[in-house]
Amino acid sequence: MGHNTTADTSKNSTSENSTTKNSTVTRIVIIGGGSAGWLTAGVIAAHHGEQVRVTLIESANIKTIGVGEGTWPTMRDTLKKIGITETDFMLSCDASFKQGSQFINWGSSQVPDTYYHPFSLPAGYIQGHSAHVPRSSELSFAHMLCPQAIWCDAKLAPKLGSDKEFAGQGNYGYHLDADKFAKLLKKHCTEQLHVAHIVDEVIEVIGQCTDNIEAVITTTHGNVVGDLFIDCSGGAALLIDKHYKVPWLSQQQVLKNDSAVAVQVPHKSSECDINSCTLSTAQTEGWIWDIALPTRRGIGYTFASEFTDDHIAKAALLNYIKKQGLSKPDTETIRTIKFNPGYRQTLWYKNCVAVGMSAGFLEPLEASALVMIELSAAYIAENLPQNPVHMETVAERFNREFSHHWQSAVAFLKLHYVLSNRADSEYWQTMRSQGIPKNLSELLALWRYQVPKHQDLPHSNDIFSVASYQYILYGMGFDTAVKQSTLSVQSKTLFKDIQLSVNRFAEQGKQTLPTNRALLLNIKNHGIPKI
Repeated sequence: MGHNTTADTSKNSTSENSTTKNSTVTRIVIIGGGSAGWLTAGVIAAHHGEQVRVTLIESANIKTIGVGEGTWPTMRDTLKKIGITETDFMLSCDASFKQGSQFINWGSSQVPDTYYHPFSLPAGYIQGHSAHVPRSSELSFAHMLCPQAIWCDAKLAPKLGSDKEFAGQGNYGYHLDADKFAKLLKKHCTEQLHVAHIVDEVIEVIGQCTDNIEAVITTTHGNVVGDLFIDCSGGAALLIDKHYKVPWLSQQQVLKNDSAVAVQVPHKSSECDINSCTLSTAQTEGWIWDIALPTRRGIGYTFASEFTDDHIAKAALLNYIKKQGLSKPDTETIRTIKFNPGYRQTLWYKNCVAVGMSAGFLEPLEASALVMIELSAAYIAENLPQNPVHMETVAERFNREFSHHWQSAVAFLKLHYVLSNRADSEYWQTMRSQGIPKNLSELLALWRYQVPKHQDLPHSNDIFSVASYQYILYGMGFDTAVKQSTLSVQSKTLFKDIQLSVNRFAEQGKQTLPTNRALLLNIKNHGIPKI
């Protein structure tokens, strides 16, 4: 995706050719629909109301990739901010509740193993007690310190039928139908938030590649003028790449996976249980995601083309589906997805900012695609430049923050592979030993001799907290050589008290929480109580 001729991205100065220093930024033009475009449009329009004019241009000929079906808990706040009720969201998007991810057979290819990365913090985390895990315990880290591990085992929902919308007994996100989500957002943005919608092809950009964009030219609607242009055109990257030629920083030397085959299959029956976590099952040459919605499961195999091919991946996918007792899908319905893992060298250049796949894309191991869109949209909305001079500062800060986010995401995904003991293929041996980012190496070296603490990350707003690192580290048996003598009797007693409290809350939930399936049926019939 690189180019021989690239823009000078070392500086992000805003020229005065197209706008004066005192002109206000009120016309926002978004190129591209899908979840990226419509989420961004909704967040900005809801935040600024009539103070800005948001216009979204999307092609009638481009289909969304449609595999971003897992969200983080942040989506609850995003939906509240843009004014979509949880009931409407759940029913319109065929959504189910997600309490985290379960990783299966990542530790070894010989002995079955499993662990959870739940959305709720481990008990005692803020006080620093969660890191002192007894090595002799037969329970996993998540089962000891987070009720959600136990609830996920039982396929329970994270909330009661009486809980008001966006509130629950545990922290939660969603599984959703990506196409239906984009349609809901489009309807809400155009009808409730007054986002102008243009269905047309962008055929040209007005403005030099060293200057601001003045307007884009469309096939039938002519020129669309704007003060700030947001590139949500996905892999096409019409503005940030095709016009500005901002380089793509490939991360394939770290994360080898660049391909996926995916399919949707119906449940065994309309009454069967629905998992309230994403299943991520390691395979010989990659891993399989399994996301359960009320009516079907979305299943895909992520792999590296360097080590295997589409034919072998499809066979492995069909074998997994067969072992799950699900109906064999028509092979013609299996989609093949190719991608170059990485992100833009500069995400906000001149008066153009990339959001979504035009900004970056990594394998969906921790469902980070939608949250990066949410974070980007919120940053733009909350720091919308008042004029071109202000835009320079906002752009520089945005680039620093989101470059760090992408680097953090790369390191955290790599952690899953580095800790694995699988040696059943060249793929796993390479993923474990090659391309380890410096920031990850430093953390692992630190944690060899001291327990992970929430102060260990250099930035307070890292997208993956040390709590997330703890779930992966301890879930995969990472050993910290801490002298037991350094742990006071009080700390050991306190840990036992915390664990007892977690057990009581977990058992209470097992007695009172409905299954994921039962709660979704209740919502379909009665809705969710409003705040």
